[in-house]
Amino acid sequence: MTKRAKQAIGQQILAAFRAAGAVEVAPDILLPAETLLDLYGEDIRARAYVTQDPIRGEMMLRPDFTVPVVQMHMRNGAEPARYCYLGEVFRKQDHGDTRPEHPRDNEYLQAGFELFARDPDADAEVFALFHSILKPLDLQATMGDMDLLMDAVRALPLSGARRAALLHHIWRPKRFAKALARFAAPSAPRRFEASAAPWNGLRSREEMQARIARLQADAAETPLPAIWAERLQRLFTVDAPAPQALADLRALATEIPDIAEAVDRLARNLALLSARGIDVGAIRFDASHGRHTMEYYDGMTFSFVAPGRADWPPVASGGRYDALAAVLGQAQGRSIPAVGGIIRPGLVHELGGLS
Repeated sequence: MTKRAKQAIGQQILAAFRAAGAVEVAPDILLPAETLLDLYGEDIRARAYVTQDPIRGEMMLRPDFTVPVVQMHMRNGAEPARYCYLGEVFRKQDHGDTRPEHPRDNEYLQAGFELFARDPDADAEVFALFHSILKPLDLQATMGDMDLLMDAVRALPLSGARRAALLHHIWRPKRFAKALARFAAPSAPRRFEASAAPWNGLRSREEMQARIARLQADAAETPLPAIWAERLQRLFTVDAPAPQALADLRALATEIPDIAEAVDRLARNLALLSARGIDVGAIRFDASHGRHTMEYYDGMTFSFVAPGRADWPPVASGGRYDALAAVLGQAQGRSIPAVGGIIRPGLVHELGGLS
């Protein structure tokens, strides 16, 4: 009975997505693992169900809908395009050798909406759609912007290699903090004594020599001035009602001019949401919000969480993923901005439903 109730709520959400102009699609459940691992990183392997097919190679039970929907759109989709879907995703939720007292579902429903459009209002359209559907649940809405953070990192007075390393770890806060601390300290000289011993190991001689050259070049780097690490820390800790956060970010933009464009975009999105009747003062803006979501989000991010349910994942989440769409569109020579999100009907059911 519970499963049927969750399906009914999923259909209710799907109907709202269709009413917003979306075409319903049904991606495969079993997907090639190679593409997913390339895009999500090997970290997804620990949470995904992977199997080996003698003909098709390594396959994965669908951990997410976004990649197959983007691939489908890039093959034959028009512009603009809106898609919606409802179906199960599969992820390992619990780690360790013993079954937890309150295990989370490894298979659960997702209802989703994806928008492919060059319209600058697309972020506000998707957020407002999710806000209207979930309004009966009185959830806490939070926004972030990964492009804001990445623009700040790109502005650091560091070499391209060090900036690239920080950008690579921006979704891994602990590793990012360690790398930033290392780059802010004087580098210890690296010495590699000449030896007549033969080169051996899994890497070739050329690969090892290139690695040595990178380490030697890194040791010659000038440390990051402390003021820049401090500015970055202040940016990452901006967390306030959206209007106050906007004011804080405008002040920071005087010290980090490269974030000014992203701050202006946030101001425009908040104005668009306000024009749609949404109380932007009730939206929390957390500058580090996107650092705890899927790695493919590279712009606006959002989530809706249930107050008092700290042990729950978000009831809904989403964001902008232009770079992912560009990568998946390379084979067809296509690139189009994209933004979307998902709702978990099971959690909506736990909260009493939408009516």
